[in-house]
Amino acid sequence: MSTAAWSPVSLAVLCAGVGYGRPTRLLADLAAEAVCRSLAAGGARAEVEVLELHRLTADLAQHSAQGRASLDLREAIAAVVTADGLVVATPVLAASPSEVFDSFFAVLGDKVLSGMPVLLALDSSSRRQPPDLAQVMRRRLTDVHAEPVPTVVVAGPADWQATALSDAARLRACIGRAAVELAAAMRSHRQ
Repeated sequence: MSTAAWSPVSLAVLCAGVGYGRPTRLLADLAAEAVCRSLAAGGARAEVEVLELHRLTADLAQHSAQGRASLDLREAIAAVVTADGLVVATPVLAASPSEVFDSFFAVLGDKVLSGMPVLLALDSSSRRQPPDLAQVMRRRLTDVHAEPVPTVVVAGPADWQATALSDAARLRACIGRAAVELAAAMRSHRQ
């Protein structure tokens, strides 16, 4: 077995929701757990760092106004750019991510995430999702030269109701497919 299979890979999880226990954070956790399982099945151990972007709201505003990055913001950026892969979970309303999502990716700048494999997970609060929702969000990541995996996880109100009833087969299957894709992309990105 190669050395790469034994050395840990790093997974950064960006949650642009409003805190633990909310649907966006739950979606981020489900996706991260699935990626870790997929990596483990391939012989890799993942080191996971979860970044709650809402905690950086004041830091992002300060950076926008004064051009200075706080220590917390610098550490969050470092965790993202040095990761082997990202899970990005954001609430979406009217085909737009949360403000903190946009602000954080604006701070990252152009090409910082060049080639970075990303699993995109969207928590849509609307029952009527625009048909191009996933494409709009994928473009936001490709604009910073990240490489989203083909499967975009989109969870809507019906998925959370199904989860409460322990019948979340569609959502879990989608997360599992995206996790396998991200684990494979992370292995390729690392080589």
